[in-house]
Amino acid sequence: MTLNLKNNPVSNFSQGFLYPFRAGKFIKGHPVLFKYIIVPFLINFVILSVAVFWGLSFFNSVVVHYIPQGDAWYWVILSYFLWTVAILMTMVLVFFGFTVTGAIISSPFNDILSEKTEELLTGIHNEEPFVFKVFLRDAMHTVMDESKKIIIFVALMAFLLPLNLFPGGSLPYSILSVLLTIFFLVVEYTGYVFYRKHLTFRDQRNFIYSQKFLMLGFGTGVMGVLAVPFLQFFCIPLGVVGATQLWHDLSGLKKIKQDE
Repeated sequence: MTLNLKNNPVSNFSQGFLYPFRAGKFIKGHPVLFKYIIVPFLINFVILSVAVFWGLSFFNSVVVHYIPQGDAWYWVILSYFLWTVAILMTMVLVFFGFTVTGAIISSPFNDILSEKTEELLTGIHNEEPFVFKVFLRDAMHTVMDESKKIIIFVALMAFLLPLNLFPGGSLPYSILSVLLTIFFLVVEYTGYVFYRKHLTFRDQRNFIYSQKFLMLGFGTGVMGVLAVPFLQFFCIPLGVVGATQLWHDLSGLKKIKQDE
């Protein structure tokens, strides 16, 4: 894909939004990537299945038990309201349980997937032989890095929670939590490229902020994939490949501008 960035936030947002979906087309056209996706896919399948099962069990055994019942009209309204809140809270718990756990466990395999995607995009192959000891060392570093990002993300989300205690605080909480989640998804999936190239978080932050609306679109696209049932299983591979494509296209565009 050739990026056509303009001084138009809507155009840049839409281009970024399509990257996770174009990643599916790229993977389909390069079956060699399937073997690097199968392990993360199975991990996601197991984790999401467990998260959904836990969410339903939590909802049926805890939430339903504490929702008040009554025949008066106000009890009916209160009951419907609490059911809605309970369903949303359960969905949020399942979403974060799946996203956090899946990101940590599958991170070493995602690093390999990102590397192989870049090789296909650039035509430059890594000639270093596979050494299990080196893979294990890199995998541990990747898991530790992912864990740090997850802890920061969860801490920031917890910091926003008290907003719900104030009148009208639910709206700013919803907006800020969605924006934070989008930013986290962008940092999460572009991070594999930056880690592999031994670049710092400052470099990654500058990369993200240099194309705010493009990155906002990409993060929103990944969140859109997460919101679609069954497509969620493929979210991590699509995010990894899409972010690597985005990095490659932006790097190529930057090089073209420098040559002009």
